[in-house]
Amino acid sequence: MTAPHQVSPVPPADLPGTLGELRASGHHYRTVKQEIRANLLARMRSGADRFPGIVGYEDTVLPEVERALLAGHDMVLLGERGQGKTRLIRSLGALLDEWTPVIPGSVLNEHPMHPLTPASRALVAERGDELPIGWLHRSMRYGEKLATPDTSVGDLIGDVDPIRIAQGRTLGDPETIHFGLVPRTNRGIFAVNELPDLAERIQVALLNVLEERDIQVRGYQLRLPLDLLLVASANPEDYTNRGRIITPLKDRFGAEIRTHYPVDLELELALIRQEADLVAQVPEHVLEVLARFARAVRESPSVDARSGVSARFAIAAAETVAAAALRRCGLLAASAAAPGEAAVARVGDAVSVTSTLRGKVEFESGEEGREIEILAHLLRTATAETFRARLAGLDLSGFTALVAEGGVIETGELVSSAELLGQVGTLPGLAKVLDRLGLGDAPSPEEAAAGVEFVLEGLHLTRRLGKDVTDSGRTVYGGRG
Repeated sequence: MTAPHQVSPVPPADLPGTLGELRASGHHYRTVKQEIRANLLARMRSGADRFPGIVGYEDTVLPEVERALLAGHDMVLLGERGQGKTRLIRSLGALLDEWTPVIPGSVLNEHPMHPLTPASRALVAERGDELPIGWLHRSMRYGEKLATPDTSVGDLIGDVDPIRIAQGRTLGDPETIHFGLVPRTNRGIFAVNELPDLAERIQVALLNVLEERDIQVRGYQLRLPLDLLLVASANPEDYTNRGRIITPLKDRFGAEIRTHYPVDLELELALIRQEADLVAQVPEHVLEVLARFARAVRESPSVDARSGVSARFAIAAAETVAAAALRRCGLLAASAAAPGEAAVARVGDAVSVTSTLRGKVEFESGEEGREIEILAHLLRTATAETFRARLAGLDLSGFTALVAEGGVIETGELVSSAELLGQVGTLPGLAKVLDRLGLGDAPSPEEAAAGVEFVLEGLHLTRRLGKDVTDSGRTVYGGRG
């Protein structure tokens, strides 16, 4: 896989156009690691965000990454799935210079002041200061490969091109080589995702890249000193227990950095807010339920901890809940039951995630057949914890009084906000509840309905209110829990 951005932006017109103009501008050649170090230090001194979009690693992972970059170390990130390893690696590209000079047509992105191949050296010697130069944007200086068992040395390093041999070039001529992804990312950052999945004989091909910084093709050693930062990701289970990264390759990485899931609830919520593409409004208390749910699944003894529970689990849960609210909005409009209903998620919408997202979780072998039951229990636990955290100390007797004498309140996926609020009427304490839930001084009917349903479910889960589900799918609250 090549860089995420395939089309290079157009360079500014005021950049030097020849080697002579480049020298006159005061430009000095720097290696990639020197470039990253200088730009990282500049961001530190200015107080700018060094890694935009990376949440939850400020005090743990990022300081280690910064130390590795300042030391000029290649690094491997160890972590379970869904911990943001790839996103972090891709963010490193922003630490490169926005534009860097190159010899036009050079497959290896050679710097005009530091040519590598015999052809480029001859060209620079011939043209001198009149040599035209090109400019490469940093988005084109990132290469990436997902390691798979079928990856070949040719994919990563390169292979002899038989057509060029047939044209009369010798095997020792670099012009006979069709370069692979690693040398084509020369003067940039190259990432190998899931390195342990790379066959051991292929890992050997990376040894020279990491230490001697040159490459070998078909046993012929090309003295082409590559200039790049090599970063890899791996699952610690593969890396440490199965021994699928060869020992010499482990030794050549200067830094081994352990990633992790969000360490607290606020970071989990921040990640959901940043990453989830929500098609409807999801109130904060519902997001908190989903964040607590994800953390509960991650910590459950019924779930395989070695596999992990991706941060994408909570993100997908939020998107699913938002979609359930949008579906309700569409169906109510189609039935003319509530044509003006806005799409606002309720806690009852979260029930759907237990079935749709169970495939994202690896359960222990003894739990086969109980997956949905386990997830449903953990969701109820998360809802109850959120209820206690958000509404502790409030007088909720107005809610229990509604059903104290045999009355019931019906809600459900296709119950409109107007229908739900109509059953409740003027409710003592509702304003304080909505305020605690962050729904504001003037909540919409849909937001108020979301708050009411959350209180009813919380009262049920704390055994202060009964609950039943009808054959039609409606939820009926009433009586004692």
